[in-house]
Formats: sequence, C-alpha cells, structure tokens
Amino acid sequence: MSRIVSWHADPSRPRFVPPAGAVDAHCHVFGPMAQFPFSAKAKYLPEDAGPDMLFALRDRLGFSRNVIVQASCHGTDNSATLDAIAKSDGRARGVAVVDPAISDAELENLHQGGIRGVRFNFLKRLVDDAPKDKFLEVARRIQGLGWHVVVYFEADILEELRSFLDAIPTLIVVDHMGRPDVTQGPDGPDMRVFRALLDSRDDIWTKVTCPDRLDGSGPPWDAFAQAVRPLVEDYPDRVLWGTDWPHPNMQDAISDDGALVDMIPRIAPTPELQHRLLVDNPARLYWHD
Repeated sequence: MSRIVSWHADPSRPRFVPPAGAVDAHCHVFGPMAQFPFSAKAKYLPEDAGPDMLFALRDRLGFSRNVIVQASCHGTDNSATLDAIAKSDGRARGVAVVDPAISDAELENLHQGGIRGVRFNFLKRLVDDAPKDKFLEVARRIQGLGWHVVVYFEADILEELRSFLDAIPTLIVVDHMGRPDVTQGPDGPDMRVFRALLDSRDDIWTKVTCPDRLDGSGPPWDAFAQAVRPLVEDYPDRVLWGTDWPHPNMQDAISDDGALVDMIPRIAPTPELQHRLLVDNPARLYWHD
C-alpha cells in the first residue's frame, strides 16, 4: 500500500476571521509513522501529518484550539493523538478509539491525557467490525469520566442504528451529520430523518462539517450551505465545526482549508451563531473541567 497525501500544501488564509477562542473541533494527526506506526488493519496509509503541521494550520486559519479525533489508520492505539495533545500547551483535547476490552485504568490514563470522548465508527470501508453490544458497554463505562460518544455512520444506515443510538446513555455527537445527501436540500429525506434523530433527544449534537465530502459539486459548495444553514439555526447549542484536516482519503479531491473556513458564515450567518458554533459549544463539551 503506497502512502498518500490528502491535504493542501499551501492553504489560503480565509477571509472570515473566527472569533477569539475558536475551536477546530474535528481534526486528526497521522503519525509520524516512525514514532507511531499505523495499524495493521488500516484501510489507508497516509504520509506523516503530525502536531507541528496541525498547529501551524490552526494559527494560519485563525483558530485557538483543536479537538483531535483518533484517525482510523491508527486503530485503537491512541499514542499519536495523546502526543499531539501533550504538545498543544493545553490548547487541544481529544476523542479516542478504544478496544472494548480496555481497562478502567487505561480509560483513566486517556482522561489524564486529555481525551474527553470515544468514537464508534460504522463505515464499513474504514473498519472491519463494529460490535454494538460491546460499544454500549464502553458507553456505560465512560459515564463516570464525563465523556461523550462520537458516532460516525452514513445516512443509509441511520434507521437501523436507531435502537443502538437510543440505548447510548451519554451525550452523543454525530460526525458530519451522518453524511446526508445535501443535494436533497434542507427538507430532503436524509435531513428529515436526521432531524428526527436530533429531536428524539436533547443531548444529541452534530458536527456541521465536510462540505468537500458531502457536496460533490465542489466549491463554493452551495448545496451544502443551503442544506446545513437551517440545521445550525434550529439547533444552535448542539453544533460543532471542524476542518477535518488532514482530510483522510481525500487525496483525489484535495480541499483548500481556507475555503472551508470561509464556509462558516454561510452556515452560521450571525456573530452569535458563529460564537456558539466555534467557541461556546466546544468549550462546554471539551473544556468543562
């Protein structure tokens, strides 16, 4: 398997200026492989994209903090994510991927390292196994730590996941809105089903992220803006935003991170909505202690 580059070498500086304290609440690190080898089960093999690169991008884009989500290429070894958090001077927190057999002591060590959530991935092209019963046991065990569950799935399996999601006892964050078909518009079938999920519990949040993944028309991603803005307006206290840098598996359609940031005022058009999306909400979820 050859190593891939999925990020822009020289992203533009965005026209939009994020508010002070803004958080990039969905990003990753890859390696460095010599220090943090990739999982033997990895479905992709990226070039190194370590914390120095991530924090340089943070500063270039005008952000203050990061939430680093464990990348699937690292499996359940969270060492690279923990290393990046440790090098952030308190400006990063993380979301881990764990083996369901993890011990309580190991969970506590992750907490001390800055982890505040655990991710369950249901994308078959990225993971081989997603045991719902074992995931629920993990969700029960992290309650005492004050963590939440991040869930990644595609729109076509949301209905079959509903009973599983309903059983999760912690706050839930859905990655990338469950990957709806944004070309259906804000009232399309995918968004209606997703809104029904949000309406079923007031502790289900979502990341209004990845126009480059969800809107195949390319920049300026008008379909994404039209479909997602009403979601931000209707659920302003339950939305997060992130770059998704270094954009896993996007090597064939590399996006300019500055252009991604410039989407923010199109989905959160007022300063109040922008502050909730970028500052207040991630601070409540990741820096509450």
